[in-house]
Amino acid sequence: MLNEDDDRILYSKGNFHKKAAILSKSYLRRMEDLKRSNQFDIIFIFREALMTRSTYFEKAFSKSRAKLIYDFDDAIWMNDTSNANRMFRWMKNPSKISKSISYCNLIFAGNKYLSEYALQYNPNVVVIPTTIDTGEYVRVRTIRNLNRIVIGWSGSITTIKHFELAIPFLTEIKKKYGDLIQIKVIGDSNYRNKELGIVGIGWNKTDEVTELSEIDIGIMPLPDDPWARGKCGLKGLQYMALEIPTIMSPVGVNNEIIRDGENGFLASKMEDWIDKLSRLIDSEELRNEMGKMARQTVEAEFSVNSIKEHYLHWFKSLVD
Repeated sequence: MLNEDDDRILYSKGNFHKKAAILSKSYLRRMEDLKRSNQFDIIFIFREALMTRSTYFEKAFSKSRAKLIYDFDDAIWMNDTSNANRMFRWMKNPSKISKSISYCNLIFAGNKYLSEYALQYNPNVVVIPTTIDTGEYVRVRTIRNLNRIVIGWSGSITTIKHFELAIPFLTEIKKKYGDLIQIKVIGDSNYRNKELGIVGIGWNKTDEVTELSEIDIGIMPLPDDPWARGKCGLKGLQYMALEIPTIMSPVGVNNEIIRDGENGFLASKMEDWIDKLSRLIDSEELRNEMGKMARQTVEAEFSVNSIKEHYLHWFKSLVD
């Protein structure tokens, strides 16, 4: 698994020598894993064992005494490559995902859309949604300007393009409310939008909850395309776990997470986004009520505690 520094290097432009070093380190780590694979009952594979075209390790692990579980929560069979790594697009070979799935004893898919894909290559597929550790995701009371409403988005360098879908309606909201509104972007420290006063901040695990806790309204705009339909709503669930009222595009599993007007809002057209953002901006009471309902939804349906028995059931079924 990559650490935060490796992740930043991989998704930045250039750094070819460092990227090659990360690939070499990953290969050596997998070789060590292969040597000790017979020591385990279950081996998890997330996305791929090695970030190249090869399925060598998946096939080799399948011949060990361990049972293999493939766990994925994105439409990773599609070639969605960051701008920084366009020239290496050929290395990803997303079609290898079907082979990886076929080698495994059990597949955990994050939603029905992903499950339908996996079932083409393996009959042993179980839908288990993305989960949140609600013990970790507890809102932090921070020192902040109480006269401002913070609209926030959290993502990564590779998903900043999804935030930009919000620019048109955020521009109208900024015109309507002026300095009452602050827009916060977490995930890309290089991102700037002078008109909206946005200076992006980088993501890191240590202060993620604190940074998210400064958000009054969380947004998750998505295009309605095959890649986005594979999304499992993680960022929206993080907002919701922190009692942040959340507005999502009605794409894929978002339609199952949000009960529109109750534990959050769904918005597709620009006027929907403007209307629902305005309702939350204008009413602190609505923000509080919707935030509490959002937290309850995560605790009941998308938390580690609510899902752990499902995992344990399937683990035991493999081992037994």
